[in-house]
Amino acid sequence: MPVVDLSISKKKSLASHTDMLGDEIRQQTLDFAKNFKTSWLNFARHLFSIWEDKMYVGWGHNKFEEYVEKELGFNKSLALKLVKSYMFIENDEPQYLADSFFEDREANNIPGYEEINVLRTAKGKKELTKNDYEQLRKSVFEKGKEAAEVRKDLTAMMKERKKVDPEEDRNQRHVVAVRKMINSLRSFKKDMETLKIVSPDIVEEAKNLLELLEDEVN
Repeated sequence: MPVVDLSISKKKSLASHTDMLGDEIRQQTLDFAKNFKTSWLNFARHLFSIWEDKMYVGWGHNKFEEYVEKELGFNKSLALKLVKSYMFIENDEPQYLADSFFEDREANNIPGYEEINVLRTAKGKKELTKNDYEQLRKSVFEKGKEAAEVRKDLTAMMKERKKVDPEEDRNQRHVVAVRKMINSLRSFKKDMETLKIVSPDIVEEAKNLLELLEDEVN
């Protein structure tokens, strides 16, 4: 009668149990990752309602920013970013609010509020074409790119779309140079008047020149 090596059997059983436990932990972690990436949505939805209806006034706060800082302990710029991102989703990307959006989507393809905020910023850029925006949109919703990458793509698009007129660029540099001259002359004129280092006629000439230069750039 063959002898069964129970130590080997126990090892296999333990390995099988470990594998099952690992798979369970892996799936739970993926679920937690999804929840982590989307947890901001409900928070932003409530912030939006509070901001829109000015509920914070009834709670003793004069401003929305005061409410989020004193009562929630949140940075006001972050709170406003969340509100704007939620408004953008509601108006332009409502499918993001549907539960079905997340069900069949991998965790690494679910955009967080930072990615949504970059997309919101891109939507307001007049220089971008519809195709440009659609390209960025796909990189967020389909490719799962992180905010830093999407922002980099947006910056590259903006540079590419911006047409530089050589004459306009030259005029711009001239304006900057004249403004620097105005600031220097204004400071020097003040010293001349205070210290009386030149005659009143020269001070008057400087005043006239200052006015002419200001008219040139205004």
